[in-house]
Amino acid sequence: MVAIASIHDRLRNPDAGVRRIAVIDLPYSDEEDDVAPLLVEALADADASVRLEAAKALEGFEEPEVLDALVPLLKDPDAAVRDAVAYTLAELKDAASATPILPYLLDDDPGVRAAALHAVRALRVDAAFEPALQSLAHPDAAVRRAAVGVLGYLKKPQALGALTEIAAHDADPEVRRIAVGALSYAGDSAEVSVLPALGRALADPVWQVREEAATTYAKTNSLLGVPNLVRAMDDEYWQVRVKAARSLGKLKARDGVLALIEALLHPVSNLRKEAVIALGEIGDSRAIAPLERAMHDPDPDVRKLSKLALTSMQMPKQGA
Repeated sequence: MVAIASIHDRLRNPDAGVRRIAVIDLPYSDEEDDVAPLLVEALADADASVRLEAAKALEGFEEPEVLDALVPLLKDPDAAVRDAVAYTLAELKDAASATPILPYLLDDDPGVRAAALHAVRALRVDAAFEPALQSLAHPDAAVRRAAVGVLGYLKKPQALGALTEIAAHDADPEVRRIAVGALSYAGDSAEVSVLPALGRALADPVWQVREEAATTYAKTNSLLGVPNLVRAMDDEYWQVRVKAARSLGKLKARDGVLALIEALLHPVSNLRKEAVIALGEIGDSRAIAPLERAMHDPDPDVRKLSKLALTSMQMPKQGA
C-alpha cells in the first residue's frame, strides 16, 4: 500500500512526471475513499500525460461525478487522452451511465462521435438507436463501424433493413463485415430479409466478409441457407470453408454431408477437424466410413475427434 499523504504531496509537485507517477500509485493507496476524487482532480491537470493516466485508472468507476468529469475529455486536445477516455467509457456496465454520453452521439467531430457510440454500445440504451441509425450514413468509416455495433447490440427489427444495405454496399469492408455479423439477431425474420443479404455477403470480394457470413448463417437457425453454405465449402479461402463447415454442423444440415466428407481430404488440418466435428453433429450414416478412415489422419486431433464423432453417432444403437 502507498501512503495517501505521500500521494497528496506528489500530486501538487510542479514536475508533471512526479504527478503522473502519483496518479499511477493512487489505486494502491491506503485510503480507498480518496482514490476516485483525486483521480477526478487529475483529469484537469495541465499535462496530458497526467490526464491520460487518470483516465486509464478510472476504469470501473461509474459514479456520476466521475462520468461528469470524464466524458468531456472525449474532446481533449490530446489524442492519447481521448483514446484512453473512450476505452474507459467502453467498459461501463450500468445503463444509467450512458446519460452524460448521449449528447456526444451526434458530435461533429467523427472521432468523438465514434468513441461515444462505442461507449454506449454494450449499455443497450434505446436513446442511442436513432443517432446510431443516422450515423450509418456518416462519411467516416470509424463512425459507421461504431454505429453498426450499437444497432447490433440493440437488436431492433426496424434496423434490419438498414443493416442489410450496409452489409451489401458499404465501401469499407470492415463495416460490411460487422454489419453481416450484426444480422445474426434477425431470428424469425431472417428468412425474409437477412438470408438474401447473407447470400450476397458470401460473394463479397473480401474473404473476411464471406467468413462472417458463413458464421452468421448458423445463428439464423434456418436451413434455407444450406445450399449457400455448401457452395462456400468450395471457397478459395480455407478460413471461409471452416466457418461454413461449422455452420453446417450446428444446423445439422444433412444436405451438407457430402461437402463435409470431401473436406476430410483437404490439406489444411483445421478444416479437416471442423468437418469431423460437423459430421458428428449431423449424425448421418453416410459419414461413418469416411470418419473411420479419418481415424488414420496424420493429425492427432483429427484422429481423436473422429473417434468422438463415431462414438456419438453410434451411441443410440448401443443403447437400443
